Amino acid sequence: MAERIPETLHKKIADRLGFYEDIGIRLFYRDRGAELGTGVARPLEVPAVAATPNMISEEEPTLPKPAHKPELRKTAPMAAPAAPKISPLPLPVAAGPSLFEAVEKIADDTLLKIRDNLGECTRCKLHGTRNKIVFGEGNPKAELVFVGEGPGADEDAQGLPFVGRAGKLLTQMIEAMGLQRKDVYICNVVKCRPPENRQPEEEEVSTCSPFLLRQIDTIAPKVIVCLGAVAAKTLLQTNRGISQFRGQWLEFRGRKLLATYHPAYLLRNPPAKSEVWKDLQKVMAVLGLEVKKGKSA
Repeated sequence: MAERIPETLHKKIADRLGFYEDIGIRLFYRDRGAELGTGVARPLEVPAVAATPNMISEEEPTLPKPAHKPELRKTAPMAAPAAPKISPLPLPVAAGPSLFEAVEKIADDTLLKIRDNLGECTRCKLHGTRNKIVFGEGNPKAELVFVGEGPGADEDAQGLPFVGRAGKLLTQMIEAMGLQRKDVYICNVVKCRPPENRQPEEEEVSTCSPFLLRQIDTIAPKVIVCLGAVAAKTLLQTNRGISQFRGQWLEFRGRKLLATYHPAYLLRNPPAKSEVWKDLQKVMAVLGLEVKKGKSA
C-alpha cells in the first residue's frame, strides 16, 4: 500500500500544478499506482486540480523538454579580400659611375698625350719599387691589341712589354698568326712591376687602368685579346674564373674581346698551348688572316 502523502506536501504540489496549468503547460508524470499494480509506467494527463493523494508521486514534477528549435543555417564565413599584389622593388643601383663610364673618351686623344699624362707616375705604391714604367709598344692603329697583367723583371729593366721568356712565347704566337709584333699593340693593366711578380692589388688596378682604357679607345682595335685572368677581369668587370669564358667572344665598348691563357701560364703548362692556338685561330678568322697548314704556336 502506497505511503500517504502529508497534507502540507499535497497542498504544495496541487498549487504548483495549478500554476503550471494557468500558464498553459501540461505535465506528465508516472502513475505510481500503476507501477505497483502492473509494473508498467503510463503517462497520464493531469487536470489543473490533482486527483487523489495516493496517485501523486513524492518526486518533484519535472518540466517537459522545450520544443526543438530549428537549427540556424550555417553560412560559410566570408573570405577576406585578397591582398593586392605588389611588384617587388628593383634592387638599388650602386651610386657612382662604373670603371668604364668614369673614363670618358677624350677627343683627339693620342698615345703620346696619354704617356705625357701618366708622367713619372706616383699614384700608387708600385712606383716605390719600380725601375721603369712600361707603357706599351706597337702599332698605334693596330687592329689587334694584346693586354697582359703587368711587367715582369725583364720588362721593368727595359721599359718594354713582354720581352722576357713569356714575351718570346707571345712573339711566336703572333708570328704563327701571320703577323709581326710591329703589327699589333701590346700593353698591360698596370704599368709598373708588382714586387716579386705578385698579382696587382685592387687599388693598383683601379688607379692604373684608366690609362689602359684610354689606350684602347685611342687605338680603336677590331679585336682585344686578354692574356690571363687579371686583364680579363679588369676589362669585363667580373670575378668569374677565366676558364668559364676563355675562348668565347665577348664585347668591350663595342669591340670584340676574347680571353685566353697568359704566356707565362703556358710555360708552366705546355699542354694548354693547343687550347690557346684554337683561341688565336678564332681571332685570325675575324681579322681575315689565313691559317696555314702545319702552322701552329
